[in-house]
Amino acid sequence: MNLHDILSDIHASEEELLFFERKYGIHSETLYAAYVSGEEPEDDNWVLDFGEWASVYRTWLARQADYRNKVLRIQGDIPSLAGLIRVSA
Repeated sequence: MNLHDILSDIHASEEELLFFERKYGIHSETLYAAYVSGEEPEDDNWVLDFGEWASVYRTWLARQADYRNKVLRIQGDIPSLAGLIRVSA
């Protein structure tokens, strides 16, 4: 994946995360911590949403790491925007 594709995935994931955060009134990080510790939802109707939400958050975390690693590979030892910016028409 190139940097642009990774960033597109990050943005798409963020839109999904915002949907769940607005629906349930908590931040994704909070949900994910409870989910991975095995906490069960209060309402059985929330089970599928929580599973999907956790999956999207896990993907978002992975893409964030992919992005950071890709930027580091492009930049090398010198923080710079050179080689990072791609203008879409």
